[in-house]
Amino acid sequence: MGSPVFQPLYRQIKALITENLISGEWAPGAAIPSEMALASRYGVSQGTVRKAIDELAAENIVVRRQGKGTYVATHFEETGKLRFLRLVAADGSKELLDNKLLSCERSKASAEIASLLDIKASSAVIEIKRLLLFAKKPQILDHIILPVASFKGVTTERIETFNGSMYRMYEKLLGVHMVRSEERLTAVGADAKVAAVLNLKTGTPLLSIERVSYTYGDKPMEWRLGLCLTDDHHYLNHLE
Repeated sequence: MGSPVFQPLYRQIKALITENLISGEWAPGAAIPSEMALASRYGVSQGTVRKAIDELAAENIVVRRQGKGTYVATHFEETGKLRFLRLVAADGSKELLDNKLLSCERSKASAEIASLLDIKASSAVIEIKRLLLFAKKPQILDHIILPVASFKGVTTERIETFNGSMYRMYEKLLGVHMVRSEERLTAVGADAKVAAVLNLKTGTPLLSIERVSYTYGDKPMEWRLGLCLTDDHHYLNHLE
């Protein structure tokens, strides 16, 4: 039996604040109580609360607004709208983004997907396939898998109502807020089906981006595979 893992007090307060977010006490976009109020609530110093909020802000779970307070991050803010989309034009130009829904169907999770989403194999899932267009040019073939248990309200009509803004839809309709993601990047060649959708020759080089996105409490909620054409685009990530 291992020894108990010691956690600094501010990390314990961070965990308590996260539990409040999971329970829905403070919704995305809402202000959380002041540092002084949280210090009184948890019986700790204001400095301890500040360190906890510093980490939550660094992880984009909350957002500080000068002179106004601290707010729960939301995908409805412009800074959070395309937070996980890293493909940009090679010349740095801003592009009109659009999407075309190809399908939205129910299926059963494979063993691999079930493991990644921490659900049972053969659990009911929703599979979404869509085409992302940059400046009207097909650029990414997107394949998304969601566990039905958490995303029962996802339908073709609702996806189209939100114009393909998936994270906004999750947050608004289902109360699911994505806070981080893990990605695996590999180089692949377009097979015949992918080439037809992206209007390419079979074997054209593509960047494959496999992503698992997590909500509060580090719970995996979404698997996504993006097959990206990068002849005049590149993957850009800011590391700190």
